[in-house]
Amino acid sequence: MSQSAAPVEPGTSRTEGDTHTLHFTIGLPHPVEQVWAAVATPEGLPGWLAAADVFEPRLGGAVTLRWLNNGGAHRGNVTAWDGERVAEYTLEGLHGRMRFHLEPDGRSATTLRFTNEFDGDDALRLDCLAGWHDHLEHLVAALDGHPTDEQAWAAWTPERWQQLRDWYVAAAGRDPS
Repeated sequence: MSQSAAPVEPGTSRTEGDTHTLHFTIGLPHPVEQVWAAVATPEGLPGWLAAADVFEPRLGGAVTLRWLNNGGAHRGNVTAWDGERVAEYTLEGLHGRMRFHLEPDGRSATTLRFTNEFDGDDALRLDCLAGWHDHLEHLVAALDGHPTDEQAWAAWTPERWQQLRDWYVAAAGRDPS
């Protein structure tokens, strides 16, 4: 049995004009196949992120993700796909490009490098840093055998997200909202 992963470390961001690029790197004590199933299959995504209402797992394939914590649905395409290594979805609207790059770390561990690129103001950047941090905590829990089910998503509140956003605001030294 795998031991529990360390908490999600704070994400970083880079801004050029109105384009923000967020980065998270997480060491996971789970084999790459298990992490891939969570980030790149319609069966794994609902346990931590969104229902895959449409999911064509190939370069150029259609994707529609429906966030289970708020019901928002976003359409897009698979913009990079390298089985069990890279899954990238580019969605319409605020979510932009989401890239999951998996690197095996030995036989039973994986390093996940997550990147999100989108356009918006600095307040949205802080919102997204907190949002992805929250979702990645759900991913860690799902990989540890505790996926967020439909009932839990229905009861989801933004308290943890707000704590994370407040932390990112404090780390930035200002609140742009």
